[in-house]
Amino acid sequence: MTKGKVDALLGIVFGDEGKGKVVDVFTPRYDVVARFAGGPNAGHTIIFEGKKFVLRSIPSGIFDEGKLNIIGNGCVIAPDLFMAEAMELEQAGYNLKERLHISKRAHLILPTHRVLDRAYEAAKGKNKVGTTGKGIGPTYSEKASRTGLRVGDILDNFPQKYEQLKNRHLQILSDLHFTDFDITEEEQRWLQGVEYMRQYPLTDTEIEINKALAEGKNVLAEGAQGTMLDIDHGTYPFVSSSNTISGGVCTGLGIAPNRIGEIFGIFKAYSTRVGAGPFPVELFDETGDKIREIGHEYGAVTGRNRRCGWLDLVALKYAIMVNGVTQLIMMKSDVLDSFDTIRVCVAYEKDGVRVTDMPYDTEGWNAVYEDLPGWKTDLTGLTEECQFPQPLKDYITYIEKETETPITIVSVGPDRAQTIARSK
Repeated sequence: MTKGKVDALLGIVFGDEGKGKVVDVFTPRYDVVARFAGGPNAGHTIIFEGKKFVLRSIPSGIFDEGKLNIIGNGCVIAPDLFMAEAMELEQAGYNLKERLHISKRAHLILPTHRVLDRAYEAAKGKNKVGTTGKGIGPTYSEKASRTGLRVGDILDNFPQKYEQLKNRHLQILSDLHFTDFDITEEEQRWLQGVEYMRQYPLTDTEIEINKALAEGKNVLAEGAQGTMLDIDHGTYPFVSSSNTISGGVCTGLGIAPNRIGEIFGIFKAYSTRVGAGPFPVELFDETGDKIREIGHEYGAVTGRNRRCGWLDLVALKYAIMVNGVTQLIMMKSDVLDSFDTIRVCVAYEKDGVRVTDMPYDTEGWNAVYEDLPGWKTDLTGLTEECQFPQPLKDYITYIEKETETPITIVSVGPDRAQTIARSK
């Protein structure tokens, strides 16, 4: 019997590329869609039939009836936020309990984790990382220190386990002199969320996935954030708390490396970043503001302004390398429709030194650009590659040559229908 493969769909720069939309488009090709890392700080926006959904913890394949969706062991889950997200989808007519399984090994975000997140960020003073305050970092920290609570713990003597960890958190907060908070109502919703989660299949998802692969079924692993936010390979310490790269697929789902098939890398036709940290291509002028407004570059979860800039080939090529990307998907090409000139960062420069490889210390570098002509065409109504204006074709060819990786899909608008596959 032919064994199935796990294809990975990853954001490969700073996240926010539109992974949710592409997962939704890809889902009919797969039997299982699985999230392998991250938590409710990652908002995946999907727009179709005039409706908009923002998914934070639930895989973006949830809209396809008959497909199994999995929240893997590498994820962290806030029961109250999960309940709110799931109930919104249920009210829209989607029966989640028939198509969503949750790993018993995934870790739980407690209300006090969110307070700890704020306390740790406040203690950094001027050196704030710019976290979302969702408790992600403290939860992963406790996972590493072997003191956390997992989804499976809600099935056995949970009240005692919860109170023990909560009291530990309260003691830490007292030691930090961070005591001006009240989680009474938040805790009530959180405990309701725990009871709500009990209605779902809480399973050994790594066994489920490997059985599916043995039966010849195919799995799509849905990433969160982007490579430059990876805890090991990103712009540390201005990173997320998990492994967002392709290697995280194996640890976050419990599959072997030889199960990996295609690795799809999603990037925008320009660059954005949320939160603090180095961003050599950031634009502080009217051009940056224009990109932000046209692209609606505001966080799906936080609503924060995204920092905007031109495409960064240094970061893109680095991400392709560490992920082993086999196909590129270019998103939001239409945002650049009105620009006369489109710039591309080809190197970084600092103190007379120029580099084309990602440096260890990414602070203080300036972008070195090459200019390309804009296409000055409204792309949003295009449906086939043959309709692409020549400057857009040239832009795509330029990126493919520089990255040595094919761009197989180009997105020309937010709707799932505005997704054009290229012939290769």
